[in-house]
Amino acid sequence: MPVDTDGAAIWDLIRACKPLDENSMYCNLIQCSDFAETCVIAELDGEIVGWISAYIKPSEPDTVFVWQVAVSEAARGMGVGSRMLTELFERDVCAGVTTLQTTITRSNEASWALFSRFCDRVDGDMEHEPHFTREEHFDGKAATEHMVTIDLVAEGMKKAA
Repeated sequence: MPVDTDGAAIWDLIRACKPLDENSMYCNLIQCSDFAETCVIAELDGEIVGWISAYIKPSEPDTVFVWQVAVSEAARGMGVGSRMLTELFERDVCAGVTTLQTTITRSNEASWALFSRFCDRVDGDMEHEPHFTREEHFDGKAATEHMVTIDLVAEGMKKAA
């Protein structure tokens, strides 16, 4: 679980993981303090090499929205993203969660692979549809984000843990 002093290192990690959207360092500080229970860091030799920012949706307390996943080049191919997702769902704060949501652009093959593998591992059901569109939401300046919804199956979550 991150602490507020991790904010700057997380900001640096995200900046190094192109093409992830960079938020302000203050945003990452808030994530590390106010949303720490639903955010995950991974460390290698004392250095932060992985990050998941997530939150439980206020209007849907059975749903975790995964905002961002970042894994440094030094830790890619080691299953860090999958292990961080598993860690998130093992936490008490996620005990009542039955749905995972995230948004992914069509071109983000790594994220599609990560969430597809996670869905398979937990025996979940995955659906997706355009959510924030290039023209309507991004004024033509960013690719359409597809809302990915994974309905989690209790037995599958036990297998993944």
